[in-house]
Amino acid sequence: MNQAAPNAAQGGATATQPPDLPVNLAGYAEGARAALSPAAWAYLSGGAADEITLRANPAAWGRIGLRPRVLQPLAHGHTRVELFGRVWPHPIALAPLAYQRLFHPGGELASALAAAAQGAGFVLSTQASTRLEDVAQAVAADAGRGALWFQLYLQGDRAADLELLRRAETAGYEALVLTVDAPCHGARDRERAAGFTLPAGVRAVNLRTPAGDTPAPRHGESALFDQLLCHAPTWDDVAWLRAQTRLPLLLKGVTHPADARQAQALGVDGLIVSNHGGRTLDTVLPTATLLPAVADAVGEGRPLLVDGGIRRGTDVLKALALGARAVLIGRPYAWALAHRGAHGVAHVLRLLRDELEIAMALVGVRTLDGLRRDHLQLLPPTPQQDFRWTD
Repeated sequence: MNQAAPNAAQGGATATQPPDLPVNLAGYAEGARAALSPAAWAYLSGGAADEITLRANPAAWGRIGLRPRVLQPLAHGHTRVELFGRVWPHPIALAPLAYQRLFHPGGELASALAAAAQGAGFVLSTQASTRLEDVAQAVAADAGRGALWFQLYLQGDRAADLELLRRAETAGYEALVLTVDAPCHGARDRERAAGFTLPAGVRAVNLRTPAGDTPAPRHGESALFDQLLCHAPTWDDVAWLRAQTRLPLLLKGVTHPADARQAQALGVDGLIVSNHGGRTLDTVLPTATLLPAVADAVGEGRPLLVDGGIRRGTDVLKALALGARAVLIGRPYAWALAHRGAHGVAHVLRLLRDELEIAMALVGVRTLDGLRRDHLQLLPPTPQQDFRWTD
């Protein structure tokens, strides 16, 4: 009689699963919804307009089927990947998320410590509710921590932008991530319907206090086009920023191959394929769909990352097979932060890494560079999808 196949726990991947924590990311979503006020939950979970892109992001990963190879050598496999001279133990990082003290008193400090504990990369948002120096200092001495990057929104004031850049360099951040897909906010119906406002004590502490209210537009003017967007960044600003720092510079929010090629021409060091989690422009294609064309435009010369809808280790595997070097997660770690603080964030990272290892073994690759697009096949669309757990 054949010996029964070992389950995941016997294999060690989930042997340490605490009994009081969710067993997957969906469970953390449920816990966060119970922990947060309705307005905070609307802010965290909602998307732009009809939320088509919000729902399409995770669904698109699910529509990619796997084609395993069997009887492959798997001994001594690993999930390591190299980015900008640093070896990551696994290709999963925490995306920049604003105002994390909205979800838990520990805020960005809790998330950064959890990432460090799991050797994961952490990208601090410009709109963090914790000083960037405090976050860097909290993890600086951890020899096993992952990469520490700083995300930048250009403010339309080069002196202020340069001041913030120099603070990040001095504090020890190792790369800059310039978000380029949000010159203005999206039309977030769910957030507006809930009447969301930041509570007292939660603000973007790394930014200068605004000088005052924006004046009302004059007759015939657009408050958006004639005021706010007069300060929106352009490719000239990317070139300026590239000249101001020796840190690696990544652009986050690139979805079109032509933009990927232009970024390369300006000396940008890496790209992050992102549609802002469906929070800015609705009906933008899901990142799983956009990734292959950008990967083809970039080639193997510069690192490519992706976010948007990553919910399972199989999603991570598919992203890497399509050309990404690493992935970022956003909402899932905010769910975990709201539900269980730093412990929850660390557990989400561990769950995804464990699931990635299992997926690699069952697809038949022992290292990430063994993944190929011929491990994947697009499935036909299904008539309906169940998105209830992301509502």
